[in-house]
Amino acid sequence: MKTRPNGGEGSCCAPECCQPKPATADVLKTDSVITRADRYRHFRCRVGSFRTKYMVKPGLYALGNPGRDSDVFVSANYGLSFDKLRAGIEGIDAWILVLDTKGINVWCAAGKGTFGTDELVKKIFSTGLFNIVSHSRLILPQLGGPGVAAHEVKRQTGFRVLYGPVKAADLKAFVADGYKATPEMRRVGFGLVDRIVLTPMEIRPALRIFALFAMVVLVLTGAGPSGISFSGALNNGVPLVALGLLSIIAGAFLTPMLLPWLPFRSFALKGWLMGLAMVLFFDWFAGWPPNVYISAAKYIFFPLASSYIALQFTGSTVYTGLSGVQKELRYSLPIYIGGTLVSFILLTAFKIKTWGLL
Repeated sequence: MKTRPNGGEGSCCAPECCQPKPATADVLKTDSVITRADRYRHFRCRVGSFRTKYMVKPGLYALGNPGRDSDVFVSANYGLSFDKLRAGIEGIDAWILVLDTKGINVWCAAGKGTFGTDELVKKIFSTGLFNIVSHSRLILPQLGGPGVAAHEVKRQTGFRVLYGPVKAADLKAFVADGYKATPEMRRVGFGLVDRIVLTPMEIRPALRIFALFAMVVLVLTGAGPSGISFSGALNNGVPLVALGLLSIIAGAFLTPMLLPWLPFRSFALKGWLMGLAMVLFFDWFAGWPPNVYISAAKYIFFPLASSYIALQFTGSTVYTGLSGVQKELRYSLPIYIGGTLVSFILLTAFKIKTWGLL
């Protein structure tokens, strides 16, 4: 039997367990104050690529004036996750153990393995946590559970993993009630606000593609035997560009917003239905176009575009599993490709007829 650094006994599979106590690493300081600058960074995380850059240094942080009996909370080094945690335990003197998740949030990092057993064990040893606290409690976020094998952490370090509530805002009540979570604390909510706040990350990449789409459509609709026709692009291209924008709104915003109320379980079908509704609305509002080729193309392409965009939202929800998403992609991708090809053929047929060749 080997003796672990914290005095527990048991077989030891990790070389670190059988080594002398490591020296205590430098402890960083933090507080629970969320400043305007922090809120601005949070906003940037929600609407742009800054979320991949907003990281905090992995290691051990002291919140307030913690002592040897103070609780240890575990977080990812994604800045928004860290900020939610420190704000949620305002007024508590505590230790925060930040794992190196490469700037990824707890839930996603647990799925990728960076918020995992090995990283947690590594940080316990590298920070010398045995020398800092006299207890063996680690409070982990519930959504980090898929990445951490609690029994392995216990076996390798002697520390006992307790899973806190889903929301950091419930942590104080969790601790006050003797580390017990109510059923409500365990339930993962995904209400209207939760869904809407995620939509900018779906809208932004779609708009990048939209810029290319708009340019191609305007050139194709304006092209003629004698060159580019401004009136052709204006009369036939601009409405198609407007429909493209409506497809983004339908797939990236309206579908997530109305997610629980739209029929079908499939995100692809939900997005297609929302896209079809937007094309029908456009027809009612604009009454365009009279040409059968473009009319057929718009009813094929734009609902499918909305469907494809809505399908991307599966990675942001708590409704789906990996196998379900893979199944949707397997059936949907051939339809997207085929629909795009048919729409292009119809648009080409329209141009040929316009030139008097059909």
